[in-house]
Amino acid sequence: MPKFVIEREVPGAANLSDAQWREISQKSVNALKEMGPGIQWLHSYVAGDKVYCVYLAPDETLIREHARRAGLPANRITAVRRLLDPASAE
Repeated sequence: MPKFVIEREVPGAANLSDAQWREISQKSVNALKEMGPGIQWLHSYVAGDKVYCVYLAPDETLIREHARRAGLPANRITAVRRLLDPASAE
């Protein structure tokens, strides 16, 4: 299944409490449950005022629908074309 990186602009993201992140995560997971197995959240990175989420989904449309249902921004959605890691240098 295609992999996507979603950039979400969340002012003050780095300063949100664990409880606030739990609430945001629960909204995301609940939306995913409603949508079925066609979309999967792998993990997210919080960096300053942005959150970078990695998802598996058949297309960008499903990513946007998830963001709408979860009440989350999806400022930029980019399909991952290649994965690089230290083994790529060998």
